[in-house]
This record gives sequence, structure tokens and C-alpha cells, in this order.
Amino acid sequence: MKSTSQAIAHRGNKAHLPSKPCAVCGLPMTWRRKWARNWDEVRYCSDACRRKRAHAAS
Repeated sequence: MKSTSQAIAHRGNKAHLPSKPCAVCGLPMTWRRKWARNWDEVRYCSDACRRKRAHAAS
């Protein structure tokens, strides 16, 4: 069983998670559980950046 101090130290600590820059704005995106299955395919940090990229390409 983990001690209380170990459990608290881990909660919210995202320093060890992978990150990569957004293809549009360049801000770093930190890995999210929602993106676990397709992390390699994630390119945009938000729907707003996805829309900006779609308009710029056409």
C-alpha cells in the first residue's frame, strides 16, 4: 500500500507525461487520457486551431 505522501505527490503531477507542439499555434500540448488511443495522430490543441488550419489549407 502506498503511503499518503506518495499518493499526494503523484496527484496532478504531469511533468512525466509526453508533450508536443500544436501544428497551428505552436503551444505545447500535454498528453491527455482522451488521446491515449491516437496520440500519434493528434496535431491540434483545440477545435479553434483545427478550424484555422482547415481554412488556411483551402
